[in-house]
Amino acid sequence: MRWRTRTIEHERHRPRRPGSGAAAASTARPPVTTGAAADGAPPAVTVEGVYKVFGRRHAEAVRRLRQGATRDDVKALGTAAVVDASFEVRRGEIFVVMGLSGSGKSTLIRMLNGLWTPTSGRVLLGGEELSAVDAKQLRQLRRTRVSMVFQHFALLPHRSVLDNAAYPLEIQGVDKTERRARATEALALVGLEGWESSFPSQLSGGMRQRVGLARALAADTDVLLMDEAFSALDPLIRREMQEQLLDLQQSLGKTIVFITHDLNEAMHLGDRIAVMRAGEIVQIGTAEEILSEPADDYVARFVADVDRTRVLTASSVMERPTAVVPMAGGPRLASRTMREAQVSAAFVVDRTRALVGIVRDADVVAAIEQGKDTLEGIVEDGVAPVSTDTPLAEVFAPAAESPVPVPVVDERGRLVGVVPRVTLLEAMIPVEAADPATKEVPA
Repeated sequence: MRWRTRTIEHERHRPRRPGSGAAAASTARPPVTTGAAADGAPPAVTVEGVYKVFGRRHAEAVRRLRQGATRDDVKALGTAAVVDASFEVRRGEIFVVMGLSGSGKSTLIRMLNGLWTPTSGRVLLGGEELSAVDAKQLRQLRRTRVSMVFQHFALLPHRSVLDNAAYPLEIQGVDKTERRARATEALALVGLEGWESSFPSQLSGGMRQRVGLARALAADTDVLLMDEAFSALDPLIRREMQEQLLDLQQSLGKTIVFITHDLNEAMHLGDRIAVMRAGEIVQIGTAEEILSEPADDYVARFVADVDRTRVLTASSVMERPTAVVPMAGGPRLASRTMREAQVSAAFVVDRTRALVGIVRDADVVAAIEQGKDTLEGIVEDGVAPVSTDTPLAEVFAPAAESPVPVPVVDERGRLVGVVPRVTLLEAMIPVEAADPATKEVPA
């Protein structure tokens, strides 16, 4: 079986500092940008101004909603499940839609595969508008372009694990030999090798959900929709499934739209997260952006209990290093640099700015007294750097042991920032503790 490989640059949890584009990315009701990817292909999913109202007077309800009416205001006309939703899902990302029960997230995902038609607005799958195709074309799109993993497994009890995994290929008309081969490979990917002949009743809940995931992978569609896929599992199995999904995403680079009401799950899985409330998308951004710059009080309350140390990374709090000396600079330059920065140690880098170590003030002064003109022999290499995507929870230990701010390096070992201990501690202060007008901690 030939799995599709990634065709775009894709990196999980790409670091971005709060304030460097976060405000634009995290505003309520973000505008749709219809720009194509680098290779000219459209986004995997595009949602433009979508409303979904259930009721006989749905058109009138949409008209009033556009004029500023609330969902409660139009109750007599119909139930507004989704209100003016607009976003894009980039190819190869995990896009999480998060909200409490009744927020409209499940209604939204059912419009992404054409099960429900928007009352107003457009849903495009790879540039093709779902409501503009006939019934036959829509069925073909569902079979070949989008697959779904359900909350309650939706397995066929009279079919074996292998036949369940191969079922979408049977619907597609793939011959028996090929579909069983592809299903076998998909089951191996999710850790169910050797269980092909078993039946769903013989499996645990976690194993049955793995069959559902294998079934979606076997279909090899462009987009994978997951509607509360792990919420029926116990916490330990749920965490295992989350990790397995991330592992699969690293190797397969699928486009995934994941629906959940669990904030921690959203923060753990999502490249980007859309927060829904009362049918509206109130904020879209990365986990760091939503945690650091919530769009309103609702989002701020939502994220108040999140363990910030598990979400924020070194790149989100790092600062520009003030005391950096080139290895070729010599002890006198090191002394002047430390004096001007009013510190007792400085970072030493080579000509590519790769971190070599640190020098201390006492050693530098001794070298000057001895007439040395190089830093050879006085550079300490015991300082432990962290990468830009290291969670803050893993920065505390290096911070406690380091005589200098914790250095942050990129994938090539170059010094890109530092995390002082005071900055690390300040980052733990919840957003709601700051003054809303100034975003500063009150005195």
